Amino acid sequence: MALRPWLLLFLLVAPMAGRASARQGEGGGRTDPPRDEALLALKTAIEFFHWEVSSHGGYVWRYSSDLTSRRGEAVVGPTTVWVQPPGTPSVGEAMLDAYLASNDPDALDAARDAAYALCKGQMHSGGWDYSIEFDPSKRPEFDYRENPNRPTTAGRNRRRTTLDDDTTQASIRFLVRLDEALGFEDARIHDAASYALDAVLRAQYPNGGWYVWWDRFPEPPSEQEYPVLAASFPETWLREWPNTWEGRYVTNDNLMSDLIDTLLLAHRTYGEQRYLDSARKAGDFLVLAQLPEPQPAWAQQYNVAMHPEWSRKFEPPAVTGGESQGILQALMRLYDATGEETYLEPIPRALEYLRRSRLPDGRLARFYELETNRPLYFTKDYTLTDSSDDMPTHYGFIVSSRLDRIAAEYEAIRARGRPAAPEAPGPPRLSSGLAERAREAIAALDGRGAWVEEADNGSPIINSATFIRNVRVLADYLAAVDAAAESR
Repeated sequence: MALRPWLLLFLLVAPMAGRASARQGEGGGRTDPPRDEALLALKTAIEFFHWEVSSHGGYVWRYSSDLTSRRGEAVVGPTTVWVQPPGTPSVGEAMLDAYLASNDPDALDAARDAAYALCKGQMHSGGWDYSIEFDPSKRPEFDYRENPNRPTTAGRNRRRTTLDDDTTQASIRFLVRLDEALGFEDARIHDAASYALDAVLRAQYPNGGWYVWWDRFPEPPSEQEYPVLAASFPETWLREWPNTWEGRYVTNDNLMSDLIDTLLLAHRTYGEQRYLDSARKAGDFLVLAQLPEPQPAWAQQYNVAMHPEWSRKFEPPAVTGGESQGILQALMRLYDATGEETYLEPIPRALEYLRRSRLPDGRLARFYELETNRPLYFTKDYTLTDSSDDMPTHYGFIVSSRLDRIAAEYEAIRARGRPAAPEAPGPPRLSSGLAERAREAIAALDGRGAWVEEADNGSPIINSATFIRNVRVLADYLAAVDAAAESR
C-alpha cells in the first residue's frame, strides 16, 4: 500500500503524541487523546482494512497477521467473503459509523464497497447465505440476483436465504442505514434493501413467526396450513434427536429479536407502515409463544402445533434460559416503538420464573426440561443428561444472567409510563472510560494500521470483531469530543 501523506504524517507523529500523553498523565489526572490523533488512527485502520484486508469489498472473520490465511466459520480462499457476523455487514456498518462520526469520505467509500459486495451475494430468494463466492468460475453455480444467468441445477444451499446468526438481518440493517446516509440516491443499495425486506415480510407465518431459512422467493404461508395457536407442552417428547426437522417457528440465537430490530429500523428509516405491522406481528408471536405455568418463558423452536421441538442434535425441546432473556428485551423495545401494553404483559411472569431457575452460581442453563424444570445438558457424544460434567465446548449450555438489568429496564419503563415520540439518539458522553478505551485502541494499532492479537495457538491474527469494536470506540470518541466542544 502506497503511503498517503496523512498516513505518513500519522506514523511520524503518533509515537510522539503517545509519549506526550503519557507524560501528561504522570500526575494522575485524566488525559484524553487529542482529537486529531484519534481521527488519524481511525483513518489508518480503515485504509488498511479497506485496501489490504478486503476481498471484492467484503471480509471474513479472521486473518493471519500476514494476510495469507483467511477464515469465517471455515477456512476460505481469497475469492470468498463472509456475511454471517462479524463478517461483511458488521465491518461495513462499523465503517459507516466511522463516516458518520468523522465525515471522512474514505470511510464512506469503504462502507459502500462492503455494501456492493453484499449486493453481489444477494440471492433471488431475497437475502443472504453465510458466505459469498466471487470466483468467476464458481459464481454461476449460485442463484445470485446479480448473476447474468440463473443456474438451473443449483442446490438449496446455493439459493438459500438464512436468518441464522443474524446473517440476513445484519445485512439488511447495514444496507438500510447506508441507504439513508446516501440520501436514498444509490439505486443498487436501495433495491437490495427493499428486495430483502419484501422477502422477509412474505416469509412471515400467519402467527408472526419465521423459519430459519428458505430457498425461493417466499409465497406467503396460509393460515389453513399454519394455524395461529398459543404455545403449550406436548404430552410426550423424544429424549433422542430424531433428525426429522419438524420445527417451524424459531427463536434460536435471537432470530426473532434481530428481525424485530431490523423491521423497526426499516420503519423509522422509510416510514412504511408495513414494516411496523410486521414487527407488531412478530411481537404477537412472542406473546403466543410464551409457555404456560410452571415455565412461562420460551423455547428455541416450535412445531406447527406450537409445542417445543428438536432443532440440532444438541438443541432439545426445552425452555431456554438464553434466548428468553433476549425476547424480554425485544418485547420492551416493541413497547417503546408502539406503546402497546400487550408486549409488556408476559414480562413479570417470565422474570419471576427465570429468577427461580438460576443455577447456584447465578447463571442460567440454556435448557430446562419441560415441566420438571431440571437443567439439561449434553455429553461430548451428544447424549442428553442432567449433568454438566462432560459438555461439548462449541456451544453455550450455561449462559450468563442479565435478569437484574432486564428487571431494571422493565421497572424504568413502568415508572415513566407510555413512551414519548422516539427521539434520535444523541452523541456518546465524553467519559473517562471512553477516553481510556480510545487511548488503548490508538496505542494497539501497528504501523500498517492493523490491530494484531494472539490466537489460542499463539499465532498473530487480525480479528474483524476487534476491528469493529475499536473502530466504534474511536468513532464514539470523536462524536463525544465534537459534542463536548459544541456545548462549550
